[in-house]
Amino acid sequence: MLDETPKRFDRIVAILIQLQSKKIVKAQELADRFDVSLRTIYRDIRTLEASGVPIYSEAGVGYALMEGYRLPPVMFTREEASSFIAAEKLMQKFTDATLGNHYASAMYKLKAVLRSDDKDWVSSIESSVLMQSSEKLFNDKSPNTLATLFESIAEKTQVILSYEAIQSDGITVRNIEPVGVFHDNNNWYMFGYCHLRNDYRQFRADRIHGIQKTEIPFSIEHEGLETYLDKNKDVSTTKIRILVAKKIAKYLAYERKYHGFVSEKVIDDEIEMTFMSCDTLEGFSRWYMMFGDYATILEPEGLKTRILELLEINKQRLL
Repeated sequence: MLDETPKRFDRIVAILIQLQSKKIVKAQELADRFDVSLRTIYRDIRTLEASGVPIYSEAGVGYALMEGYRLPPVMFTREEASSFIAAEKLMQKFTDATLGNHYASAMYKLKAVLRSDDKDWVSSIESSVLMQSSEKLFNDKSPNTLATLFESIAEKTQVILSYEAIQSDGITVRNIEPVGVFHDNNNWYMFGYCHLRNDYRQFRADRIHGIQKTEIPFSIEHEGLETYLDKNKDVSTTKIRILVAKKIAKYLAYERKYHGFVSEKVIDDEIEMTFMSCDTLEGFSRWYMMFGDYATILEPEGLKTRILELLEINKQRLL
């Protein structure tokens, strides 16, 4: 039988570190992370308690360390430190300037605790990693958008946005109660309650021209961000089936998910793709025209009609 002692020791140390990382840690959360049973986690917790670590638990809630108990900082392995290099590069390119500066400051502190040979090892990786973004994710007039939103969400206070909607001819000023932020389709978005519209709205970060903190508390008890995003998935959709030449289908793999891709199956030299689209006549039809000379629409008939309309418009413009 294999000796599980070293593996268990590492897991127990990792559990202790995780307990220091947040106020409450659920047993199921630990079991999922280490891929062990709840019974094993209960046993590991008892081992920590027997070693003098002051842990208190509450049935149905989770485990926590007694206030004030802390171990000295844990040294990072070089592999762990190198993973932060990728995160730092991502922060520099894919977050706003304020958050990027905060992370850079944290990285200096992290590097300071590394051993000398590990510092050299990390530095050699750092100079060889580059992140590039073809999209402008934030407005230059609002370099602290994400940082301010994070503070607002944590403190449950409203922000004032200067926002330029895509269908608007100008900038509107709105009081917003941010529910959360998410990244989708190469853009950052904030979802929140808009007092100007008296409803929940989604705001794209690069259209925010200015953001200002306030001391005004939230007026509504909001649900979690996932709840609202899941509700948005319930909008009306149309089933679409198309046949695409194999040699072209592989180039559609990235964009197809944004048009409601559901499944595919191979039929001789073609691939039948099924979509559930919420924007059939505009978004999907214009996307389809990019590769329409290698594809056939199976259904619906309305999509075929719309493609013919767009082709006729293009024809008239070329005459």
